[in-house]
Amino acid sequence: MRHCALGLLIAGSACAATADLEPIQSGLDYHSFANIEQFRVTRLELDLRVDSNARVLRGVVGLFVKRLDPGATQLILDTRDLNVTEVAEKAQGVLGAMSKTETTWVGRPYHFERKDPILGQALVIELPPSKKPTEFIRIEYETSPTAPGLQWVAAKDTAGRRQPFLFTQSEPIGTRSWIPLQDTPQVRLTYIATVHTSSDVLAVMSAKSVLTATGGPAKHNGEYAFVMAEAVPSCLIALAVGDLAYKATGPRTGVYADKSVIKTAADEFADTESMIAAAEKLLGPYRWDRYDILVMPPSFPTAGRENPRLSFVSSTVIAGDKSLVSVIAHEVAHSWSGSLVTNATWRDSWLSEGFSAYLESRIMNSVYGEGREMMERVIGLETLRDDLATRSPKEQWLAIDLRDRDPEEAFSSVADEKGRLFLTYLDAKFGRERFDAFLRGYFDHFSAKSITSEQFVTYLQENLLDRFPSIVARDQVMAWVGGPGIPPDAVLPSTHAFAGVDAARTAWAGGKIAAKKLETHAWVAQQWMYFLDGMPAELSTAQVTELDGTFGFARSANAEVVQHWLLLAMRHQYQPSAVRLEEYLKTIGRRKLIVPLYRELMKTPAGATQARRVYALARPHYHPPTTAAIDAIVNPSSDSSETPDE
Repeated sequence: MRHCALGLLIAGSACAATADLEPIQSGLDYHSFANIEQFRVTRLELDLRVDSNARVLRGVVGLFVKRLDPGATQLILDTRDLNVTEVAEKAQGVLGAMSKTETTWVGRPYHFERKDPILGQALVIELPPSKKPTEFIRIEYETSPTAPGLQWVAAKDTAGRRQPFLFTQSEPIGTRSWIPLQDTPQVRLTYIATVHTSSDVLAVMSAKSVLTATGGPAKHNGEYAFVMAEAVPSCLIALAVGDLAYKATGPRTGVYADKSVIKTAADEFADTESMIAAAEKLLGPYRWDRYDILVMPPSFPTAGRENPRLSFVSSTVIAGDKSLVSVIAHEVAHSWSGSLVTNATWRDSWLSEGFSAYLESRIMNSVYGEGREMMERVIGLETLRDDLATRSPKEQWLAIDLRDRDPEEAFSSVADEKGRLFLTYLDAKFGRERFDAFLRGYFDHFSAKSITSEQFVTYLQENLLDRFPSIVARDQVMAWVGGPGIPPDAVLPSTHAFAGVDAARTAWAGGKIAAKKLETHAWVAQQWMYFLDGMPAELSTAQVTELDGTFGFARSANAEVVQHWLLLAMRHQYQPSAVRLEEYLKTIGRRKLIVPLYRELMKTPAGATQARRVYALARPHYHPPTTAAIDAIVNPSSDSSETPDE
């Protein structure tokens, strides 16, 4: 075992007992059982059958395993709630062929170690010592109906209400619940997959369909084949199955969505090709051939996930006016920061999220202008400040210590917004020309690699700090990476776009002008959210009623504007929005949007009663990371630990 004896880790989180005593080891993945110093999986062959009725996948996986230690006798894989029925090693036959008729197989003894509540179970496969450079292992298995890496959405909860929908949530450690493998971002692998479904649904993956060279769905025949020729970490393997249609948005971009919303989605994301072009101008050629978007049901727990070639994006991003498409810019950026250069452990996830947030800003500036970029950065900064106010000093580090904790906690405004501020700081200090050259060199140098925070700091030292001395010292860098808060020399965003909003809000709240007389016709969604967020703590019922009657925020097509209104309504006990609140909580599973609403409800006895009643109805529709977060809010005495909003 890599970080402590396998039996000790699983027997009682023994590593947790030493987590506060021993310095963290850079590059050591505390969230994987895999013995990657002895064996490395380099390729997968998957054959999966989707059973929507039973809510399981029945699969066979072939693992190409590079043997690094000839004397090693145990291959240790990561799993969670898998029912393994057979493990065999190839003795003779065609390399890679999984068929029992084409190959001679030798069964191998295997066992599971005790289950860890966060990490799952180690699957230990016994192998004889060997000087063979490569092993080929075949595993037959079935997933659990409650696998945290799989979300089964009932037909009635989809946009079209025709077919059930399945999607995977592999990042950070969900892949092990639907594929037995080395589930650590340090291991990069290629894969091929065959997916069997009923004939009336479409399967898509974060890989190239071997039946469609130019994008778009293959024929609905119930069998789909995919290939990912570029080595990716396991957390970027993704699958979805549902009643999907496809519409191109450019020569290498397109949208998959429920048939009932495909045109709306394609219109909303029509600028995706321009975003890729903006990123290419900064970082060099796009490396993944195509970039498609899959529109997810509203129960999807985050705004987006960066699976290469196929980003999963929440339907809550569709506002009808492209006001929330910074999410797409962020996911496009992940094609470089996250997919091309990956964090080595979840402690290092800011290298993915912070870089993507910074690149998102650059893309948004290029496509929509500096005004839009700055408004979103100011709102992001306020989100970060609110988040930091609730965190202990060590929780505010970019390179956060996550030992004995759910790695979902790596995804927060600290990783995104503080990371964005750090890179903006370097940009400002060294100048755009120097920093852009550094960025391109960084992605070229670490292309197709998984790196640690320490490796980044070393590269930064050698290629920026030392080349241009007396601008930024290493101590200043470490104040960002391993220090709390926002360093005092940070370069903070500002915009004039909110000055008029402040003036309008002040005049209205002070009774100097009626809401209907405010000059708001040119406001965009970001200004409306800022308008609502800045409302004084004391508003009369008549004032809240006036806002509701004049602007109808609860009926907005923008899910984020609605959420900001609902928070305001709850804080002022505005009962006419209670029905909309319940509807919102029952239909949306995105943590960033609903976690603050549950928190607000729990501040009063009546609100707590309502929160628990609504949550009991909504919980079955939420994804496991969402339920983990809200369990901790509505049942604070439980053992659940709250995960971050987004």
